Amino acid sequence: MAHPRPEKVAEVQDLTERLRSSPVVILTDYRGLTVSEIGVLRSRLREAALDYRVAKNTLLTRAAEQAGLPGLSAFLTGPTAVVFGRDDPGVPTRLLQDFIRQYRKLAIKGGVVEGQALDAQAVQSLATLPSRAELLARVVGLIQAPLRGLVGVLTAPPRQLATALDALRKQREAAGEGAPAAPAGAIEERVESESLAPAAAGSEERPGGQ
Repeated sequence: MAHPRPEKVAEVQDLTERLRSSPVVILTDYRGLTVSEIGVLRSRLREAALDYRVAKNTLLTRAAEQAGLPGLSAFLTGPTAVVFGRDDPGVPTRLLQDFIRQYRKLAIKGGVVEGQALDAQAVQSLATLPSRAELLARVVGLIQAPLRGLVGVLTAPPRQLATALDALRKQREAAGEGAPAAPAGAIEERVESESLAPAAAGSEERPGGQ
């Protein structure tokens, strides 16, 4: 029984390690691309900290099995080059689609994201997802939103805050001692209404309308 050549064994080991350490793996068919065009694509991907590598399907199949990604085998037909990514899955997809629109070459075959095998259509749909930075900004916005009302109350002028608290006291006295406290939004709305009519409040403080 013939033993595999050492260089092939080493390549399978390298591919296996790349597959295991890359949450994002995208397979492409590079038929029709010239050497210089592959260089352009590789350069664009490298700028985004992405690695692009041409590999034989037989070696990729072995590496995928060893890495616990048997779902990749279904996409290993024809010439294959792999994008290895460790971050936002939308970034390599957008770069690949931009390249395809420009050169009218290259095809996405499928891939794996966080261990989940995806067909070509599913991989392409990743390009429409918000970037990681946008998602983080949205999360921060959601966390901060409930705090804005409290900050608005605490930073209001003392007279407006005192008026709002006095209104809350009267409301609780009318409802009885055992009544639950009014929601914080009620205080916020009271403070805001007070801040919208400073002129009227000021005119009441001056005798004779002076």
